[in-house]
Amino acid sequence: MTASPPPVLPDERLASGVARLALRYRGRFSPETIQRLVTDSYERLAEHARIRTHLVVRAEHLATERLDALAHIEGAPGCGLPQVPFVCGHNTGRSQMAAALLAHRAGGHVVVSSAGTLPAAEVEPVVTQVLTEAGVALTDAFPKPLTDEVVRAAGIVITMGCGDACPALPGRRYLDWPVTDPGGAPIAVARGIRDDEIDAHITEQPLASLPST
Repeated sequence: MTASPPPVLPDERLASGVARLALRYRGRFSPETIQRLVTDSYERLAEHARIRTHLVVRAEHLATERLDALAHIEGAPGCGLPQVPFVCGHNTGRSQMAAALLAHRAGGHVVVSSAGTLPAAEVEPVVTQVLTEAGVALTDAFPKPLTDEVVRAAGIVITMGCGDACPALPGRRYLDWPVTDPGGAPIAVARGIRDDEIDAHITEQPLASLPST
């Protein structure tokens, strides 16, 4: 059976990103597979975007995350680090904060990501502010949809208030952290969420030492 052609790119500027990723993953994923993931990532992000200025860059970023997850699932050399996604509803507050703090503490020993079951447009400014105060940069973070590849690659999935909307795949380990939503909270409350809830969970549960599968 002849393979179906890749979908037409919804934005011609995506072509350069597809070319970069084809070079990066040469010998592992076909250009057609990469183009499908880039297109799908763009379309998922476009559903919730208020401003489309950064959609092309963000689509390439999301596609890279998904391709890395696929490489991990397939056991590619150099892709064996533990994978820990944080999942909440809108991916604007709790999950962004938790992912940034764990990545900061783990020092490259774990691959951390965050996503939302119904992602919003932008990260809460108060979250960026309290992380900056803690010496953690949230420079390129943006709300992302949860994808099947990321969940399947995870050693553990941390859910944060997404309830029944959170995925439940057989064989995955799940933890639910009852963390207050910082959306719209005063800066003092957001600092408390950062220190007393999220960072306390990370300190109590050494996720960086998780097995890779």
